[in-house]
Amino acid sequence: MATTRPAPTTGADDRCVKAGAPDGPGRPAQTAGERADEERRAGGGRHGNSSLVLVTALLLTVMVQGPIRRALAAPVMQSWMTVFVAVVLQALPFLVLGVLLSAALAVFVPSSFFARALPSRDWLAVPVAGVAGAVLPGCECASVPVAGALVRRGVTPAAAIAFLLSAPAINPVVLTATAVAFPGHPDMVLGRLVASLLVACVMGWLWQRLGRTDWLRPPVHAGGEGRSRGAAFWDSVRHDVMHAGGFLVLGAMAAATLKAVAPADWLRTAAGNPFAAVGALAVLAVLLSICSEADAFVAASLTQFSLTAKLVFLVVGPMIDLKLFAMQAGTFGRGFAFRFAPVTFMLAIAGAVLTGAVLW
Repeated sequence: MATTRPAPTTGADDRCVKAGAPDGPGRPAQTAGERADEERRAGGGRHGNSSLVLVTALLLTVMVQGPIRRALAAPVMQSWMTVFVAVVLQALPFLVLGVLLSAALAVFVPSSFFARALPSRDWLAVPVAGVAGAVLPGCECASVPVAGALVRRGVTPAAAIAFLLSAPAINPVVLTATAVAFPGHPDMVLGRLVASLLVACVMGWLWQRLGRTDWLRPPVHAGGEGRSRGAAFWDSVRHDVMHAGGFLVLGAMAAATLKAVAPADWLRTAAGNPFAAVGALAVLAVLLSICSEADAFVAASLTQFSLTAKLVFLVVGPMIDLKLFAMQAGTFGRGFAFRFAPVTFMLAIAGAVLTGAVLW
């Protein structure tokens, strides 16, 4: 006798069986509507928690507004806020310029262009990239994202480093500002050009000789697959502004803090000793973090110092300062910044002193 088999369930019966299947041992099934209600309740809970945190923060601010107002009115805080706002406002336009150029390089310029523009030999690509820094009309805040874009486009890091260091100091805007700040010393413009380009090339060659790939983190970038060039360009701009701008703010905060707590008369004491004067202005250039378009006027105002010490100030500042260190760490990694900064600092001092000894 043939055995009769039950007909397989299909269609609505199958959906009913699936809907009635338990989600787990001893747990009844959960319908789609119940899941949606649970997600809405969870979202409402998160929204309610965020609103509670915001209201609590506002209430605390209102309750302690008196002490906050008195703290902000203190002379130290007034000096801190002045320096912080000045550094950010000076640097931000040139940071945006650098971000725009970086995005244009990343989106609109083909990778093959850089292979054709730079010599195939790395040792020769370094000085060519250093001289090419003259075409970037910005300060050091603009050169960091552009150098990152060059590395992303396949330019050898040694050449990108030479561009990074030379661009803020030898572009026409900076050299013109230096000539205006030192009307009686046109040799200061020549000294700044020669010393900055020399240090940039030496740093590039040192990296080519001694640098390791694991010391430099490849700069990250928002992907642009599947989008138009315009969309990829603006996505790149937003990404780099948020990324580099955050480190700019951190560097400005550090510069403002050190400027506010530093004693006012230590410069007068240091100016009397030539060696101390060079060291003092080198450290001051790092701490003040002034953009290269404005640093010549600050250097010219330090009348008690020698021309060589002022040249040190003008060469060190565009190559390494607090905001630059933060931006370089954010773009290329902290391992790179901690190795790059001290070597650049010492070479910048040596290059400026050597150039000053020849000129004066």
